[in-house]
Amino acid sequence: MRSQIRKQVLVTGGAGFLGSHLCERLLNDGHDVLCVDNFFTGSKDNILHMLDNPHFEVMRHDVTFPLYVEVDEIYNLACPASPIHYQHDPVQTTKTSVHGAINMLGLAKRVNAKIFQASTSEVYGDPKIHPQTEDYWGHVNPIGFRSCYDEGKRCAETLFFDYRRQHNLRIKVARIFNTYGPKMHPNDGRVVSNFIMQALQGLPITIYGDGNQSRSFCYVDDLIEVFVRLMGSADNFTGPVNTGNPGEFTIRELAEKIIDLTGSSSKLEYKPLPSDDPIQRQPDIRLAREKLGWEPNITLDEGLRKTIPYFDALLKA
Repeated sequence: MRSQIRKQVLVTGGAGFLGSHLCERLLNDGHDVLCVDNFFTGSKDNILHMLDNPHFEVMRHDVTFPLYVEVDEIYNLACPASPIHYQHDPVQTTKTSVHGAINMLGLAKRVNAKIFQASTSEVYGDPKIHPQTEDYWGHVNPIGFRSCYDEGKRCAETLFFDYRRQHNLRIKVARIFNTYGPKMHPNDGRVVSNFIMQALQGLPITIYGDGNQSRSFCYVDDLIEVFVRLMGSADNFTGPVNTGNPGEFTIRELAEKIIDLTGSSSKLEYKPLPSDDPIQRQPDIRLAREKLGWEPNITLDEGLRKTIPYFDALLKA
């Protein structure tokens, strides 16, 4: 029987932005970590510092194919998460969410592992209620350019809860809102990385629409903390649970903050809003507060100060 202290933990998408931070946290918590990634958007640079750790292992694998390993817990994070990447091959994006969920749930069922699904605020689509609560079913276009990701993640949630009902699987589902921090892909098209890269180079800051659409931004350390708390919570608490920072900012406010913090001479440049881009996105985190005793501690200004030097170093490398 495996040790109940040092767990064997599988992280799919473990070389990605969130996955690499999670692997680091799990190692620091004293677990054996198997990082699985096909390196489509993940990077070996994100995990290089862990390769010498005897409790860390890397496997190149695509979760759309079955995986046979022995583990105690599974964090399923594998899927491109930025529009520029998930729209590159939309069919593969849907396969990653749906086939990936089926394969990881099958593995969890076989080895009796607890399994965590990294879902997304995109399941709410362009929401008609604000802020979004977990019992809101969403307002999603099933045939748009973003649907491969939105509907893929919605289907993955369906599969998780059906495995729970049909096989009594121990599941955890987190709906992730905008998250940022070091190790983000510099060209992933997400608003924080875009703005920082443009500001550091003195380029125009590209704002789509009028800049009044709002988002909530969670620093990565706060997000990883709620992941670990959710996985460690009682088996009868499955989620879905909103994970993010409820502080709400307009896109223009974010651009102005980044210009100020980088000391940039960049000007704002406005372009048409992409189709199906939500106008508002803000998590209601009362469930996470009540069940997990969690709320984010790092303000947007503090988090940006921790993030900007990472991108600055990339540009100077």
